[in-house]
Amino acid sequence: MHIRAVLFDFGGVIVRTNDRTPRERLAARLGIAYDQLSSLVFDSESALQATLGKITTQEHWEALRNELGLSQDDHANLPLDFWGGDVLDQELVDYIRALRPDYKTSLISNAWDDLRQVLEYTWKISDVFDEIIISAEVGVAKPDPRIYQIALERLAVAPQQAVFVDDFPANIAGARAVGMHAIHFKNSLQARKELDRLLNSKE
Repeated sequence: MHIRAVLFDFGGVIVRTNDRTPRERLAARLGIAYDQLSSLVFDSESALQATLGKITTQEHWEALRNELGLSQDDHANLPLDFWGGDVLDQELVDYIRALRPDYKTSLISNAWDDLRQVLEYTWKISDVFDEIIISAEVGVAKPDPRIYQIALERLAVAPQQAVFVDDFPANIAGARAVGMHAIHFKNSLQARKELDRLLNSKE
């Protein structure tokens, strides 16, 4: 059964933190370690709630402000400082565009409720995808099989007709568990080469 749809993760794949300096400076200003700051933003209870759409992005940052004892002024700048080193992989975006119309394209992201706006207005890439699946909108996150099934249903393809690219091994395992092909993203060139081989072998 040939591949009909190619699905991508967002953070760590299409957009990556190439420069740690802004985040390191923020951590130093807050008097905490870089890893501790990252854990608060991505792994705290409020982060989990935001990822599942139970609280808003703004409420998550407010919870972090309270946790860190920050003033309202610091809170206003916190997201900008934290994401300051993130860079769009334009070559990968161009590659995804080139897959169309031969393949359906989709995004599956464990993300908060502001991602669709970020895709549209910050990175201007929402038009690259036929479907955008955001955990905060559907109430379930990778590697839960339900989020992959939602994507497959919206794309109207069978699991064996889809391949998913993600940088987390657990999310790769989740995709494979529902019958999808999957590629573990290590760098853009490696992922594109592996994907090309898979697409060419399944035609």
